[in-house]
Amino acid sequence: MITPVFIQVIFWIAVAAMIIVGLVQIADGEAIAGILIILVGPLVVRIYAEILMVIFRINDNVAAIRGVKTGGPSTSDAGMLG
Repeated sequence: MITPVFIQVIFWIAVAAMIIVGLVQIADGEAIAGILIILVGPLVVRIYAEILMVIFRINDNVAAIRGVKTGGPSTSDAGMLG
């Protein structure tokens, strides 16, 4: 599955962006806001990435259950387009 890799790449890009934005805030004289962005930003991004991963995992599990109940495709085939 490519989705976990894609989400990890987006996560690291967002973490880098949060650090850059925090440093810009500090350079602009808003030290408290910059420090909060540097500390809290990656945490929020991590929570968002984990929620996305859970949603995709739930989808895989539901597709597997649907495949078992109907005798249809396995988890790798069910619910995927293309």
